[in-house]
Amino acid sequence: MSKIIASAAIRGAHDIIAEAEARWLAARESKGEDTRIEFPETAFYFPMANALMGIEVKTLGGIAPVMTHIKALLPPPPSESLWLPYLGDALDAGIATMLAEEILMALRYQDGEEPQSGCNGFFSDTILRTLGIQLVDGRMPGFAAILGAAPDVETAVMIVRELQKRSILSFVGSSTNGVSIIDQLIEGGVEMGWDTYIVPYGRDTVSAIYPLHWAIRGALTFGGVKAGEATKALLYCKDRVFAFGLTLGEVDDRKYATGAGAINMGFPVIGDTPIPEILPTGICTFEHVVRELDHHKIVPRSIEVRGLKIKVQELDIPVPFAAAFEGERVRREDMHVEFGGKYSTAFEFLRAVDADTIEDGKVELVGPDIDAATVGGAMPLAIVVEVAGRKMQQDFESIMERQIHSYLNEAMGIFHMGQRNIIWVRISNEAYAKGFRLKHFGTILHAKMHEVYGAILDKVQVTIITDQARIDALLPDAIAAYDHRDERVAGMTDESVDTFYSCTLCQSYAPTHVCIISPERLGLCGAYNWLDGKAGFEINPVGCNQPVRKGRCVDPEKGQWEGVNQFVYEHSNRAVEQMNLYSLMEDPMTSCGCFECIMAIVPEANGMMIVNREYPGMTPCGMPFSTLAGSVGGGNQTPGFLGVGRLYVVSKKFIAADGGLHRLVWMPKELKEFLRPRLIERGIEMGDPDFVDKIADETVAVTAEELVEFLMSVGHPCMEMEALL
Repeated sequence: MSKIIASAAIRGAHDIIAEAEARWLAARESKGEDTRIEFPETAFYFPMANALMGIEVKTLGGIAPVMTHIKALLPPPPSESLWLPYLGDALDAGIATMLAEEILMALRYQDGEEPQSGCNGFFSDTILRTLGIQLVDGRMPGFAAILGAAPDVETAVMIVRELQKRSILSFVGSSTNGVSIIDQLIEGGVEMGWDTYIVPYGRDTVSAIYPLHWAIRGALTFGGVKAGEATKALLYCKDRVFAFGLTLGEVDDRKYATGAGAINMGFPVIGDTPIPEILPTGICTFEHVVRELDHHKIVPRSIEVRGLKIKVQELDIPVPFAAAFEGERVRREDMHVEFGGKYSTAFEFLRAVDADTIEDGKVELVGPDIDAATVGGAMPLAIVVEVAGRKMQQDFESIMERQIHSYLNEAMGIFHMGQRNIIWVRISNEAYAKGFRLKHFGTILHAKMHEVYGAILDKVQVTIITDQARIDALLPDAIAAYDHRDERVAGMTDESVDTFYSCTLCQSYAPTHVCIISPERLGLCGAYNWLDGKAGFEINPVGCNQPVRKGRCVDPEKGQWEGVNQFVYEHSNRAVEQMNLYSLMEDPMTSCGCFECIMAIVPEANGMMIVNREYPGMTPCGMPFSTLAGSVGGGNQTPGFLGVGRLYVVSKKFIAADGGLHRLVWMPKELKEFLRPRLIERGIEMGDPDFVDKIADETVAVTAEELVEFLMSVGHPCMEMEALL
């Protein structure tokens, strides 16, 4: 590392650490050592100290050993340093800086100064897990932490749009000469938030610890790295969390110090000013610090330095297209036209047909285009996709049809919600002005269906209909097809098939996790069912979805088969020898970290509770979701705790070996209301039609004692069942 950068990094570290220590000492003096301090909604306390030191900081007094470690790492001021030809001093200063920034930000939270206006602040464990699937399936291939401000608003918007086109999640913040890129993007009308892959963290440099927290918790959440395994945590970040720093404008001492911390994690720094470069490899995969003065080249250069392999999708449509635009909203005041919702008839329908009845690539519009629409008004719409292929199966129709939602949303300026005959679509004024028309729906669907399902499909033809009479004539056929599919899937059971499917998608983050998907148990992320696994294997025979022959049944009640055990053992890096599909208590399935919900035993109630990741409150087992998740993820097999998809609750195989649905004693109200119709149906099947109201929620119990009292008052069946323990 050049002497210039090292000097600046060490000076910056001394500056940040002095501020952190002074504020901590003042807080300890005024509030007392036992005063609680924490970041919101995390099981990892001070995540950086937890990962690198194995320390759980819960109080102001608990900061003392962290500060001692910081001072032990901190090199002398540059004027007193002995310069050696290695990175050690500056890298140590970088680690010390991250630990000190963490202290500062926690103290700010304690004093109500965080999150800053218009910023997210600390990123919760829930957010990390919610985006888990996008992290591992390639939709979100990398992360950029942007510090500073661009020369002007137009350049700031251009840079984040270039990152969006590549589906890179951008954390934006810090400032240059009092100007933050956050405010530049607000002025430029850029929609920010997790859904659009642009997340503001804070307007000063020390708040850049938040993106670094995000990264280090990836190791703790998904990678099975334990607290205090510093080297493993840092290597995990380098090898599996593809992040880089992007500095815009002058790089001051604090930015150099924070950048040195990022380099420890394998994250290179790219600047747009004539900063000294560090080109030899070593800590990072390639170069450590580089400069790129041309803003039109800075994003491709950053991707090259980090070693990311990204393909930008180029479709023949007049607006940008990428997964980063999928969560974009089109507000009414920005809307040119809308379809469906409560405003008009609209549906989408995909069906398999004979190859000789369609023409590949043909897009036909039946009825007027959106040029004829009243601006801000509504039109009827039917999107009919006809596909043909030698490997196409009727079972795949619903899977492909479901993707219409994602594919159309990936076009900038297009909003799509729902599926089947309950869709709602909007096209923005900006997209219309750029030339987007209804035929482009067909262009998108033809290209994406071939790209994703090319191993199955040979032809794709799309018909867009806005003629009300034609829509009314076709809708009954579509509804009949929807009903037929539902009946077909509802009739499938684990016993009716001899093959399950695996999903090892999350092994890129959790190397020992193997998900087994059966007709009656979807993947724990909630995104994959048995038909998805079957289609996934047809699409890519060597991919993450592999057929798992059940083989001889070892235990039908617990859901254990020889073939499944063999597969799990071979594909979990020989970490898991056997697995029961229907048990929480004995050899349950492993969990990665992307689960929608966590199940946990409540011994006092002789039952199980379930909590979804969106619920932030306390649960009767004495832990919120974030704390529970720390025990369940990382590819661990943890009896009594299990990550599941929310719809597994209403499966007839739901923890069948442990007593089934009658063991369910508590769930958050939001989750219960979401599942209520299905829970009522299951209750009727069990001969207990009022069972759903015997399940407690946070409105009646958040402690084990309150829960038991409620269960006894409503006569919950678990109170009379055989003891779980």
